[in-house]
Amino acid sequence: MEMPPIFYEVHSNLPRQGPGDNESTDRAFKSLKNLPRCPRILDIGCGSGMQTIELAKLSNGQIEALDSYQPFLDQLKASVKKEGLNQRIRIVKGDMFNLKYEKGSFDLIWCEGAIFIIGFERGLTQWRPLLADNGYLVVSELSWLRKDVPQEIQLYMDEMYSGLEDSKANSVDENIETAKKAGFQVLNSFILPKKSWFTHYYSPIEAKLPLLKAKHRDEPDALQFLAGEEKEIEMYRRYSDYYGYAFYVLQKT
Repeated sequence: MEMPPIFYEVHSNLPRQGPGDNESTDRAFKSLKNLPRCPRILDIGCGSGMQTIELAKLSNGQIEALDSYQPFLDQLKASVKKEGLNQRIRIVKGDMFNLKYEKGSFDLIWCEGAIFIIGFERGLTQWRPLLADNGYLVVSELSWLRKDVPQEIQLYMDEMYSGLEDSKANSVDENIETAKKAGFQVLNSFILPKKSWFTHYYSPIEAKLPLLKAKHRDEPDALQFLAGEEKEIEMYRRYSDYYGYAFYVLQKT
């Protein structure tokens, strides 16, 4: 999915590229039962890798951290070096649509806030063969929390997902049913707290916007994109009772 340069100006050098926090990563990881002592882990769409570092601390595993954008991987590389995890984390530039791994290569596949790029159902279906028998898949995904969704936010989400061929916002229950049909047992599902959207994601973006608007004041396309970032944050402030990010902890059946 090709993004304009201004997207990367906004999203580079942030703690995360989407909602989340280490507490939620920890909670999801602790739902896993009978994980091998030294699991083989693939972190898809790792971005700058806050959760990658946390997974290394939570497990004794060997981690492949995969993303398509090199500056995010460079940021992760610096974190890996700082934490002394060079022997545990392998950084890979790659495409989640075309993963170059053999069947059964991993005990755990992790994807925080990135499965929307490929689509929830398609991601589960395509990544499942990469798991060992009884392997685990853990993803976080934007999900509707209520049925009485106001028209304004429904239309906004429809527009946000319009460029994603196999992706749309679904309810938690719909995603759970999709996971079961794709060949997974649902071990746990929970909603990220609202603060998880702001502490490491929206608040750092808001801090960058004034300087970026000044820098690009004569570039209408860039200003339009920045206005869209502001609108996204405002929509969450107004409608966060209706949608959020949910973790889905799944086991291959």
